[in-house]
Amino acid sequence: MKQKDQTSILVLSTLSMIVSFTVWSVFAPIATEIQKIYQLSITEKSILIATPVLLGSLMRIPMGILTDRFGGRRVYALTMALLILPMIGAGFADSYAMMLFWAFFIGMAGTTFAISITYVSKWYPPQKQGLILGIAGIGNLGSAVANFLIPVIFNSFGLAWVFWSLAFTMACMAIIFWFGTKDVQRTSKTKTLKESWSVLKFKETWLLSIFYFLTFGSFVTFSIYLPTLLNDLFNITAIDAGIRTAGFVIIATLIRPVGGYLSDRFGAKGLLSVVFSGVSLCGLIIAFNMDNNFILFSINCLIISMLVGIGNGAVFKMVPEVSSGNTGTVTGIVGAIGGIGGFFPPIALGFSKDITGDYFLSFILLFLLSLFCLFLNHTGIYKTRVNVSSQKSA
Repeated sequence: MKQKDQTSILVLSTLSMIVSFTVWSVFAPIATEIQKIYQLSITEKSILIATPVLLGSLMRIPMGILTDRFGGRRVYALTMALLILPMIGAGFADSYAMMLFWAFFIGMAGTTFAISITYVSKWYPPQKQGLILGIAGIGNLGSAVANFLIPVIFNSFGLAWVFWSLAFTMACMAIIFWFGTKDVQRTSKTKTLKESWSVLKFKETWLLSIFYFLTFGSFVTFSIYLPTLLNDLFNITAIDAGIRTAGFVIIATLIRPVGGYLSDRFGAKGLLSVVFSGVSLCGLIIAFNMDNNFILFSINCLIISMLVGIGNGAVFKMVPEVSSGNTGTVTGIVGAIGGIGGFFPPIALGFSKDITGDYFLSFILLFLLSLFCLFLNHTGIYKTRVNVSSQKSA
């Protein structure tokens, strides 16, 4: 493989994911403004924020398999092209129900994570997977771009142009990606669906899925719901909250390659123990201090952003090792469950606020989940596996 090809695949895959994640995060920065337009409850607003996360998570599994079977270039470019339609449709929406309808399909933008990781991983050797996949994961910066950019577009041009401008950007990115990349040459026959799904029987697949449920789920939850938390708890404006949330996203994203690199050097298991211990402690501190101490709340959010970013890199260092010939399927499963980890917490946060008047219970659940992951990490046994088809022929 030529280094020039490797570099272009890595750069354009990462840029495409930045654009896609900007689309995926489109509702969070202006959710409070949409709430005012349609007179929504906190729970209804939370459902709108979380809806794109649902499809973007569940569809990662089939998209990972499709990438394994047909190549990342075709699947990636087609996915971006198809996203143009719901973005245009959302610009014409004139009710909460229609906005919710288009939000569901906008969720397909979240599947580009599984496509990107699967595509990029095939171009690099195992000893570089942690760092390289961490760099590819920088595509999560799209959430920061959304928090910086979308409130500005909304205030300058209105709600419709938020969606239409992103549709145009997505179209340009799809064209650039198609002409700037290529697919890796296939060296083996196409796997059957049964062979792809065989990774479900491996304990490692489920352990990593639970870990990613916490690390990536926390990243998604904070990146899409932190503006609402800051507004509700401390009366911070949408633009200020967006800037602070963008800071969270940038830190969690840029430190992800560090997590991959440290896993390459020292092993992912010990690193994850540090991550889970730290997140559990921060979750507990926030639960008991969130209402009256903005500085303490902010510091603990920043620590969580660093820890979950490192955790994301560590988990995906291990993903290609579960089954070397089925990276797309494992990526899809782990990514899907991680994405679901970002779907339910925003709804739980909104429901908790509506029912109890505060967010205490939600952060206690974060504390308990972190302890559970710490326990699983200490008791789990990890194995590196070869391609299922290779096992059969051995």
